[in-house]
Amino acid sequence: MLLTRLADVSREVAAASARSRKIALLAELFRDAEAEDVPIVIPYLAGRLPQGRLGVGWKVLGRPVAPAGEPTLTVREVDARLGELGTVAGPGAQAERVRLVGQLMGAATEREQRFLLGLLTGEVRQGALDAVAVEGLARATGAPPPEVRRAVMLAGSLQTVAQALLTDGPAALERFRLTVGRPVLPMLAHSASSVTEAVGKLGACAVEEKLDGIRVQVHRDGDSVRVHTRTLDDITDRLPELTAAARELRGERFILDGEVIALDGAGRPRSFQETAGRVGSRVDVETAAREVPVSPVFFDALSVDGRDLLDLPFTERHAELARLVPEPMRVRRTVVSGPRDTATAEEFLEETLRRGHEGVVVKALDAPYSAGRRGASWLKVKPVHTLDLVVLAAEWGHGRRTGKLSNLHLGARTADGGFAMLGKTFKGMTDAMLTWQTGHLKELAVQEHGWGLTVRPALVVEIAYDGLQRSTRYPAGVTLRFARVLRYREDKRPEEADTVETLLAAHPEVRP
Repeated sequence: MLLTRLADVSREVAAASARSRKIALLAELFRDAEAEDVPIVIPYLAGRLPQGRLGVGWKVLGRPVAPAGEPTLTVREVDARLGELGTVAGPGAQAERVRLVGQLMGAATEREQRFLLGLLTGEVRQGALDAVAVEGLARATGAPPPEVRRAVMLAGSLQTVAQALLTDGPAALERFRLTVGRPVLPMLAHSASSVTEAVGKLGACAVEEKLDGIRVQVHRDGDSVRVHTRTLDDITDRLPELTAAARELRGERFILDGEVIALDGAGRPRSFQETAGRVGSRVDVETAAREVPVSPVFFDALSVDGRDLLDLPFTERHAELARLVPEPMRVRRTVVSGPRDTATAEEFLEETLRRGHEGVVVKALDAPYSAGRRGASWLKVKPVHTLDLVVLAAEWGHGRRTGKLSNLHLGARTADGGFAMLGKTFKGMTDAMLTWQTGHLKELAVQEHGWGLTVRPALVVEIAYDGLQRSTRYPAGVTLRFARVLRYREDKRPEEADTVETLLAAHPEVRP
């Protein structure tokens, strides 16, 4: 498949407001694709690179290259070139990246260049999410959509199912079964603004602690234990304490869903960064385990003794979990009967926050496990942190944001009257907000760059964020986690923005 075909569909999907139109576009694309194209086409549509981060920044991408006159690049050729780019390292690496990117862009037409820039900078966000792609794939192959969705959740990969369907047709779906040792995509939660709202929507439900840890799926088959992350990476060798804990459980064959978290001596959570650093550590695991031990906390059972539990109501799955897993390794929870019992749920949330956790997850008692989906039967509730920060710079957008200033550089006030950058965000912006901020930031520009503008620190923006983590990249030694724009505060002056000192005081666990 030519890259221009994919770029055109990406642009059309971005412009389409109706879900039915997006599905139709993707169905037509899949009909035209060869099975070997699928592992590239699907991630590209979702704005992901199969190779992950390539270490290519604006110093490389900002150099203009004359476009090709006619489209000749195939998606497989692009994938091969980006794969080569990802292997570049060592002395002279930057010059080699410039050369390789120049060659790629020189072989691309102007429209293909725009698509590639968006892909390489993470700005391809055209709404071609996996859920829509599943519907398009089902229509293209004549397979029932519910069966395709189930196959994807059991395979843990839309690409794998797509290749099978495009090669062998709907009969290929029979291959995908829940199997101990093969991870499945986890069920995810939507957000609710309050416990009262969540209980009101779900009725009888369980209210469980929401831990700020790392999601894990633990598979045991006899003495064999495998541990996977929510992205299905195998991290078994990094967490020997999980293997030991799984072998102590009563069952011999099971799949459990849960989290690992690092706790201090008082049983309170250590910073997320410590937990994430421990899980990510591949070197000297023994020392890492001694310095930052992690504890497993399980909250669901997907398979026990060869029995598939996915379609059972949560009440029955939890009963199986309780039979296998001792209480200290199960998530704390309370069960409420419905909206008349919200006081119990509110008290549990307050207790959870006092224990240092980030909120609760409210789960319908009668709901099945919707693997790989953000189901409406799980609702997370957590306090939202907000800050008033100042925009220090902004980067030009790509894809549907081409021509708009998109990625904001955010700063807090410092004791000396200046501003310290805390991170960036392009999330939470409507089209109207993008247009408004582009006009205002252009007026505040003090310097132009290939990537965007440095601006006079005059515009205050209200930012929601999930927490802080330590970072040596920023002058305050910390950066915001999951920052997103709520609104601009034209009623506030820059000197009324929040300070670095106030921010650090609110998060003593991550003081640099």
